[in-house]
Amino acid sequence: MVARDRHERMSQQLKDEIRALWREAKPRLRRAAVHLLALLREVWAWLKPPLLFVLQVAAALVVIFEEWGWQPLSDALARLARFRPWAALERWIAGLPPYGALTVFALPTAILLPIKFAAVYLLANGMVVTAGALFVGAKIASTALIARIFVLTKPALMRIGWFARAYGWFMPWKEALFAALRASWAWRYGRMVKNTVRHEAKQAWARWKPALAKAWAEARPRLVAAAEKARTQARLLAVAGRAAARRALARARAGVRGLYRRVSGLGL
Repeated sequence: MVARDRHERMSQQLKDEIRALWREAKPRLRRAAVHLLALLREVWAWLKPPLLFVLQVAAALVVIFEEWGWQPLSDALARLARFRPWAALERWIAGLPPYGALTVFALPTAILLPIKFAAVYLLANGMVVTAGALFVGAKIASTALIARIFVLTKPALMRIGWFARAYGWFMPWKEALFAALRASWAWRYGRMVKNTVRHEAKQAWARWKPALAKAWAEARPRLVAAAEKARTQARLLAVAGRAAARRALARARAGVRGLYRRVSGLGL
């Protein structure tokens, strides 16, 4: 009984000491939290402009790739429909059921994902140029395939309820985001750079076109003569090869006949 009372008194004393320490530390913690929040606000005010600039540039690059890459890459793959096997493949994809179309739509990302991992591995090993080229190539290929497959499978995909709802939510959000990005400084600067580069390229082509046409006119007869000479040599080599093959075949036949006669003469 005495031990229990002593334990209760010690517990109560410990609780009182904890409460006293908390009452003493609470104002200090509150002041520290206020100072910390003020410091975080100052840091954010200092970091906000460059971070927003970087995000705007990154988003503008995404929009540029979306507008200048998606449709042209899809149209480029559509030209392959001139070939019968590719046209048959596109007809098969367009005729898939909804979830079959969804599987095919996700297939390019799954196939090209290991290539992107390989690019990251190359980058980690210091092969920056190779990794960058591999990543860009994989990105262009996956975007082209996804864009074309989406055009072919969109009617089937829109029959999936959750996909149609997600598409209906995503497209207005994307258009609003793109509208805001197009009004940003980074986007306007990108458009200016694009127009400048296009103008300079046209002027450079106009300056170099006569010289290139003249050089081509001068080089074309030599190239045609070299190609004709190469074709003639290839024909001669083919004729010589066929003649050598005939002689070798004739010698082989003669050897087989001679061997047959000798075996027949032995009476075996």
